[in-house]
Amino acid sequence: MGWAGFKSSVIIRSQLKTGGKDQVAQVADDAARASTVGAELTSERVAGGILPRVLNSFDMVAIFVAIVLFISNVPGFYGNGPVSITWLLIGFVTFLVPGAIVTGQLGFLFPGEGSIYLWTHKAFGPFLSFFAGFAAWWPGVLVMLSTGSVVAALLQYLTGWTFAPWAQGLVLLAVILIAALISSLRFRLTQNAVNVIFVLYGLAILVVGLSGVLWLVQGHHSFTDFSKFSTAPGGWFQGINTNPLDLGSSTSTWSLYGFVILALLGIEVPLNMGVEIVHRKAITRYLLWGSVVVMVAYLLDNWALLVAADPKQGGNLAALLIPVDSTMGPVLKWLVGLIFIGFFVFITVVYSYSFARLLFVSGLDRRMPPIVSRVNRNRVPYVAIVIQAVLAGVITVITFMIFPAFAGGSAADLSSRVYLVFQAAITVIWCVSMVFLFVDILYIIRKFSDVFEERKIAHPWVFWVCSVIGAISSLFGMWTVFTNPFSSQLFSKADWWHAVLAVAVLSLAVVPVLYVVGTRSAQRGPLPPEAEAAAAAGR
Repeated sequence: MGWAGFKSSVIIRSQLKTGGKDQVAQVADDAARASTVGAELTSERVAGGILPRVLNSFDMVAIFVAIVLFISNVPGFYGNGPVSITWLLIGFVTFLVPGAIVTGQLGFLFPGEGSIYLWTHKAFGPFLSFFAGFAAWWPGVLVMLSTGSVVAALLQYLTGWTFAPWAQGLVLLAVILIAALISSLRFRLTQNAVNVIFVLYGLAILVVGLSGVLWLVQGHHSFTDFSKFSTAPGGWFQGINTNPLDLGSSTSTWSLYGFVILALLGIEVPLNMGVEIVHRKAITRYLLWGSVVVMVAYLLDNWALLVAADPKQGGNLAALLIPVDSTMGPVLKWLVGLIFIGFFVFITVVYSYSFARLLFVSGLDRRMPPIVSRVNRNRVPYVAIVIQAVLAGVITVITFMIFPAFAGGSAADLSSRVYLVFQAAITVIWCVSMVFLFVDILYIIRKFSDVFEERKIAHPWVFWVCSVIGAISSLFGMWTVFTNPFSSQLFSKADWWHAVLAVAVLSLAVVPVLYVVGTRSAQRGPLPPEAEAAAAAGR
């Protein structure tokens, strides 16, 4: 039996157990078409026989929002005044929308497991696909420190306590452990819990927006003057008329545009689970409605803080709760705060299971030891989840416990410095993966023109425009990270970009070594029993 028949048999047998006739027909169509586009990855052929198809459109929207909508970014926006809304709108048009369009087309062409990893393989082959996959995966590990840090910040605001670095580290470790345990449960059960938290999260965001309205209704004056349509300080276009490359400018707000780009990363991540989607239409639905939710939420809560929160609170992660407390009282402040805490715990769950799929496919394709593709009885790649949790835990212990204990100076400042440099470097690496996304589409629509003609969602020129705009936005996001310290109190500009560049370069320099060592060691080991069983089912 040829590879096309093998893949069809494996996946269809799986679907006879988990789906209806329409799903079987769709999967069979995917398998037949896949045989016409050149060499396939092992993960393309067998992943569908290992992992269950359980994700519907609502699930995908919830995952997209969990990955992209870090509402804790809003306190970093609003302190700049109305221009924060301007830059959000520009970011939506130049990054979120182009990224959604390109991701939608790539997802329709190759709806397999691994998203950027798979698409870059189609465009450029094995090594660059591994490189792009690493650049897309590594941020998912380090961002677990960010979610845990938000939980720690909210706990400190609600309780009035101040945590030492080691105590913050304990909070982060607890979040990482809980996320790993929940991610290893039956996927449908885990996703149902994520969906519930997603709905509560949406309600909490609406409450924050409502607090802005109540602030005005209760007779208070807005903290922000929205009548200045100029480039002067406090205006809607403040600093936009300056040279974005002028690092010495004290009036430029171009760095805020870069911050917006960073806040919108993760568009493609739900398609790390491409073979687990029930219907292909869920791809365009999640990109459309997920983008709408993200845009409305960022604009709504940014406006609420501009109206009802002192700009001096800009950068304070707990600033979202200030207008709620001022207009609705401490009970709702606590309720919204607890919902946000719960959501950021479950964000970590989503990062855990969605980024683990990149390790999973790397093992199947023998670019990493096959053991990373092992699944548990719930058909969840638990080894990949454990590896991610251990890595995130080790970095947490080093950053918040060991380093402050042995280094001189303020322990809190030292932890913050190490943490911020890691987060900045990972952001740069994630932007690198997005450049691959915007370049992949141009190669793929030419290389696989027949498949593109059958499944295109727009004219080719649309993808050229989206690719150019999106790639430039990604590159500018990287530039902004290098040139604007996340904390001017802890870093000079020179110390900042030297540190961020060093961590980013060292991280990416590891990729060739991992590729060589991983591929060589992987050849000596058999595929996991689940993959062998899937292969046997197709014979």
